[in-house]
Parts: sequence; structure tokens; C-alpha cells
Amino acid sequence: MGNNKVAVLSISAIVLVAVVATVAVTVSNRRSQSADPQLSTSVKNVQDFCRPTDYKETCENTLSSVAGPDADPKELLNLAFNITVKHINDAIDHSTVLSEAAKDPSTSEALENCRELLDYAIDDLRRSVDRLGDFSVANLDKFLDDLKIWLSATITYQETCVDGFEGTTTNAGESMRKMLNSSSELTSNILAIVNNFDDTLSSLNLPINRKLLAEGYPSYVTPGKRRLLATSTADLKPNVVVAQDGSGDVKTIGEAISRVPNKGADIFIIHIKEGEYKEKVHVNKSATNVMLIGDGPTKTKITGSLNYVDGTRTFDTATVAVVGDGFVAKDLWIENSAGAEKHQAVALRVQSDMSVFYNCRIDGYQDTLYVHTHRQFYRDCTISGTIDFIFGDSASIFQNCLILARKPLDNQQNIVTAQGRKMRQQASAIILHNCTISADPAYYDFRTKLPTFLGRPWKMYSRTFILQSQIDDLIHPDGWLPWFGDFGLNTCFYTEVDNRGPGADKSKRVTWKGVKNIDYAHAKKFSVQQFLHGGKWLPRTGVPFTAELLPEGSLK
Repeated sequence: MGNNKVAVLSISAIVLVAVVATVAVTVSNRRSQSADPQLSTSVKNVQDFCRPTDYKETCENTLSSVAGPDADPKELLNLAFNITVKHINDAIDHSTVLSEAAKDPSTSEALENCRELLDYAIDDLRRSVDRLGDFSVANLDKFLDDLKIWLSATITYQETCVDGFEGTTTNAGESMRKMLNSSSELTSNILAIVNNFDDTLSSLNLPINRKLLAEGYPSYVTPGKRRLLATSTADLKPNVVVAQDGSGDVKTIGEAISRVPNKGADIFIIHIKEGEYKEKVHVNKSATNVMLIGDGPTKTKITGSLNYVDGTRTFDTATVAVVGDGFVAKDLWIENSAGAEKHQAVALRVQSDMSVFYNCRIDGYQDTLYVHTHRQFYRDCTISGTIDFIFGDSASIFQNCLILARKPLDNQQNIVTAQGRKMRQQASAIILHNCTISADPAYYDFRTKLPTFLGRPWKMYSRTFILQSQIDDLIHPDGWLPWFGDFGLNTCFYTEVDNRGPGADKSKRVTWKGVKNIDYAHAKKFSVQQFLHGGKWLPRTGVPFTAELLPEGSLK
């Protein structure tokens, strides 16, 4: 206990030093350029606090009206969080008013989705605030990583709310966008300040003890549990067994999930025996640390067919939706069987922070896998689809996965990824590491007529990396496809490093400003260890992972 107190005090002192140093530098720079004695101390403090942000006017206007004359950076940060939460709550109230007046079913559904999404956004803001006042739960690295991920998710949830009105016939979507404009900018500003704080810590070269707590497992995982999680799937003792033939505890996955303790700290293991389960599975936000284990990715199948054409909003089409943090899936087959003609039809939607999918098969056509938010890791999985079949705005790494393009409609072409990073401050990307991108057998003969592209910029700062992967000859020489016009072409971040195979030839790739050539040292920053800090949370699952990139050129 004594050592923990010392650790907390050490971190707090470092945080204080870094904040003071950040403010001192910005104040010094500002005064050297244009000292203005007419400005009050409060205004100066707010201006200096808002300096790293992309939306300075929004930052200064909102804080100046509420900040006291002696407000320090910590007070201003808390004010920024509280104001953002208020704006989002106002948007929730606004959606309720719009819903009461809505007569269009699709608009009503979109507004209902908005309320759910904005509730998630407020949750992430609140836990960010909680983390600001509690440094004892993790080391400083994790503290900063968590804030970046949660704030990035808050931005994404607001954007997803607005996206849900696509195709509706009312002006509700535009009304919600206006309501959320300020809160999105405010969230981006907080994230910019956190990012700037991280940069300041790095530049100060402070003697931070980065092993204040044991790394590898969260503090709640006991030594006995660690040994259990490191054993094979066959040796895991489930809390609930699902079997359609009555040989288990329950017959449906939904019933098993209903038995998960609220916000449980221990892993809750659900074994789903062989069979085809026609269920819409939802692991809600209170169902934390759930592990679903099947009998194999060709034996235990969860299937559905909800789709956009038949009237379901994309967000709600998922056969399996996972929200609760710490989720693990092993040896499962998850499918949306709607088919290419039904357009958007999600098989799996994931919002679970620090979630893992191992030896899973995820099948669909358009929008197969929605990697919506937070930190996600996929290992030895097979993912199939046609248009944007891996899409979303999480921090996701796919390692040793088979990515299969399927035959689209005759007027379509395939796109593997559509990454949804809206703002440059967000800590999100889709990363394929040592994967194989290939053609499904039924598509193989059509791969020239109906080509496949690596990705397209769904949002302005879309970010996708293809690293040390096998790329077969289905990929069009251009590599990357525009979304529409020149949208995002200069601001996206697309790169291919140390790949192999006939589709890895970059000589004819598009020459957008956003298509980058980076060196191996830069690419290493997007490994499991450096981008996801996977060594701190992946071991608890027993799932194998390669922490760093492989030696350059070793796979060719």
C-alpha cells in the first residue's frame, strides 16, 4: 500500500510539472509575440489553454463565459468536459423532441439510434473525467492512452448519430448535425489538449517510472485466473453452456448473456456448442469481460440477415453487436446472410474496448465488419465481403488474418476498408499486419472485371496501414479508390510497407497527397505493442500475438 501511494504521488507530481511546463511555454511564446495588458488574467489563461486546439474560437468562447479569473489548466479541462457533456445532453433532449414529431419510421429509428449513441458518448466522457482524478489505476502511459481512445470514440459516436439519417426524407439529420457541431468541436479540442500534453511529456524527458504497476494483466486478474486464461480452449471451465439440443444450461446465446453479472470484473465464459444459432446477439455495455467460445469457426455459427434494403438502419443490422468492454470471442462463425443485393448488412459490430477475436470467421457482403470504436485486436480470423467490408473508426489491428473479397454485383467493385477517422486528433486506424488479402473462389474469375481496392476515405482523416502482408492479384494497380470527388484525398493517411505478392506492386498506385511512403521505423509505431499497447492487456486472453513488426524483408 505504501508503494502505491508513492507511485500515485510521483505520477501526480509529473502531471503537475508537465501541465505547468506546457502552460509556461505557451504563455511565454504568446507574450513574446504580443503582450496585451488589457486582457484579463482569465482571458489569457483561456487563450493559452486553447492554443493547441483546432477549434480555438469554440474553445475560447465556451470557456471564457464560465472560467473564473484564477482558473488553472486542470479547472479549465474539467470545465471543458462538463460543457461538452451538457451540449450532448442538449442534443439528446433535442432528438426526443424531433422523435415526437417524426412520422417517418426511418427517421424515428435514426433518432432512437442517436440517443443510444450519444449515451455512449457521455459514458466515455465521464470515465475520462473519472480517470483525470485517479492515477492509481494505471501508469501514466495507460492514463493518456485511455483518454485518447475514449475521446476519439466520443467524436465517432456523434458522427455516427448524424450518419444514421442518410436516406431519410426529413430534415432531422441536418437539425441534429447543427446541435452536435459544437460538442464535436469541443471534444476534438479536449483531445488536442491531451495530445499536446503527451507531446510535452515526451519533450521534457521526465524520469517517469513506466512500470508502476505490473504489466501484462489488469489488476483484477488473479494469478489463478492468469493460468486459466493461458490454457487451451478445451480446458476452460465455462460459467454457462449453450446447446440447442438441451445438453447445456440454456438453449440460446441471448439467455446466456442475460446471466452475465453487471459490470463484472472477472472473465465470464460462455461456451456455445456446435450448431447454427439464428439470433440477434447483443452484448450490452454492462456485460463486461465476456468470453464467447464456440466449437470451431465451421461448427458454431451465429447467423442473421437484417439489411438496409429491407428497412433496417445500418447500425442495427448487426447479427452480433458487442459493446461491453473486455470482450473475447474464440472459435466462432458470425454471419450476415442477406447477400450483395441487400447492400449494407453488418455481421459483427464492435464497440468493446480492449476486445479480442481469435480464430473466428466473419462473413457478409457490404459492411461485413463494423469496427466502430475503441481498441480491437483480431488474430487468425477470416473476414469476407465486398464493399467497405471492414469499416469503422476504432483502433484496430488485424494480425495473421485472411481477408477474402467476394463476388459483388455486376455494377460494383470491392473495397476492403473504409476507415472513419473524422478529425486529425483521433487515435484511430485500421491496420492489417501479416495478413493475406485474397479472392474468394467464387470471385476469382471476376477479379479483373470487378476489381478490388485496399480502401477509400469514408471520412476526412481516414487512416489505414497495410503492413508486411501478402497481397494477391485481385487488387487494382491504383490500390486506393476515392469516396467521391477529391474528398479526403489530401488528408487521409494510407500506406503500404514491406508487403509481398503480385498485388503489392506500388509502381502504379494513385498519387494523392494522402497516400504516404513511410519508412520501417515509422511503420513500427503502428505495431500491436506501440499502437495498441497490447502487452498490457492481450496476455489475459491467452490469445497469441506478435508484439512488434517482423524484421524488415523477412517474409519476402
